[in-house]
Amino acid sequence: RLGPAGGSARENLELKDIFIAVKTTRKYHRSRLDLLLQTWISQARGQTFIFTDWEDRELRLKAGDHMINTNCSAVHTRQALCCKMSVEYDKFLESGQKWFCHVDDDNYVNPRTLLRLLSAFSHSQDVYVGRPSLDHPIEAADHVQSDGSKTTVKFWFATGGAGFCISRGLALKMSPWASLGNFISTAERVRLPDDCTIGYIIEGLLEVKLLHSPLFHSHLENLQRLQGESVLQQVTLSYGDPENKHNVVSVGGVFGLQQDPTRFKSVHCLLYPDTIWCPAKKMS
Repeated sequence: RLGPAGGSARENLELKDIFIAVKTTRKYHRSRLDLLLQTWISQARGQTFIFTDWEDRELRLKAGDHMINTNCSAVHTRQALCCKMSVEYDKFLESGQKWFCHVDDDNYVNPRTLLRLLSAFSHSQDVYVGRPSLDHPIEAADHVQSDGSKTTVKFWFATGGAGFCISRGLALKMSPWASLGNFISTAERVRLPDDCTIGYIIEGLLEVKLLHSPLFHSHLENLQRLQGESVLQQVTLSYGDPENKHNVVSVGGVFGLQQDPTRFKSVHCLLYPDTIWCPAKKMS
């Protein structure tokens, strides 16, 4: 479903046109974020903003004003997640950039393939692209009618754990339900988490269809199926949690599993072999 858009839609997009929001929390600043700062964020530093819930001096030194303390709660609840997404959305609108992309702190983003994907569209069109974690749309009960009955609405949503992108044109249309805290009240009204609420606003209310892309990946899928060269063609990657630490992409020849349990360093060295900490390429 994701062929390049016809002639006029293609635009000369640059990395600086994309706003990449990374959602994190205090307890993952060291274990997850340091790895991202060392790897892909180093290639998209000016475009990447880290949304967290704690004023971390060490992280502030590394990220400067690209670390945003949302002052949201650090508890992993629907309200706290929606609070962060609300701040991400407002910061994106404020930035004036053309594309909003949300990822989690266990995602590797390949800036080149991200740019290639988004270049196929125009940022002024209505574009919502990502990967659903379910194989069916979900149903939500919308606001209660005056007679006490509920209307339900069916929609697809892109899972936040794999990352998704929204064009500026579409983000502006979401404004009545998403900007300046409205996102939180919209999420409460349908009692849904942050990524589902995005899908509800876009598919359920604005009737814009999610473009299902196989190039985004979350820890919820079998990542071992991604092997070799194809790993480098994806837009986002992820890795399994400690209970499922074998769920990682299959790339060899750079670091062993002991040194690189998430495989992100190996992926990074294959994409950016000149990185200072990557093993020197063997002379053939």
